[in-house]
Amino acid sequence: MLPVRGRDDRAAKAARILGTRTAWTPVGDGEFFCPGCGGDRNYQRLTGRRRLTLLGVPVLPRGTAGPVVECAACGHHFGTEVLDHPTTRRFSVMLRDAVHTVALAVLAAGGTSSRTALETAAATVRAAGFAECTEDQLAALVDALAADTGRYFEQPCGAGLTIELHESLDPLAPHLAPAGRESLLLQAARIALADGPYTPAERDALATVGAALTICSDDVTRLLAAARTPS
Repeated sequence: MLPVRGRDDRAAKAARILGTRTAWTPVGDGEFFCPGCGGDRNYQRLTGRRRLTLLGVPVLPRGTAGPVVECAACGHHFGTEVLDHPTTRRFSVMLRDAVHTVALAVLAAGGTSSRTALETAAATVRAAGFAECTEDQLAALVDALAADTGRYFEQPCGAGLTIELHESLDPLAPHLAPAGRESLLLQAARIALADGPYTPAERDALATVGAALTICSDDVTRLLAAARTPS
């Protein structure tokens, strides 16, 4: 029986004689969140062709490879599904816009007559990234939505706002941890509670937010109750 080292040497020698090589061709580029580096990086999208090599010289085609995504920083290759993950900058914008849309939905359900609710909503939106947001701006946007859709505040969350909530939250939800989704719903709940107990319209709006965030109805009920309990 040959020693293990002898077999390894023979395998290495055979690999030097006969092997495969992949020639990569760039077919696109952009910016992505690199799971290897843990940050936003430039990438190249590559497709490849495999060839059988003899003594290092390509001799026969062996089919295609890829496509893959190559990080310009670390050089690692990843499947193209990594491009589905938003960059850090894109994620921040998505989260900021989601908070803004949720705040508008809650205010539209409860009305804009409460200064306390407007102040709470504006503070929440500013903390999310809209640093110049004011109470008056939010009130004007809610009034514009009501005029555009013919909605009355005491009615449940209207179809237009429901669509806007889903357009804003559906792409974001898969990239939020459960705690992040719950935090977003709790922020909305605190806006609704700023001027008193939930109204039926506010509960409907919050249930729509929870559904768009893929939070089950039982957990939505639990979180809305928890938001009413002083910490």
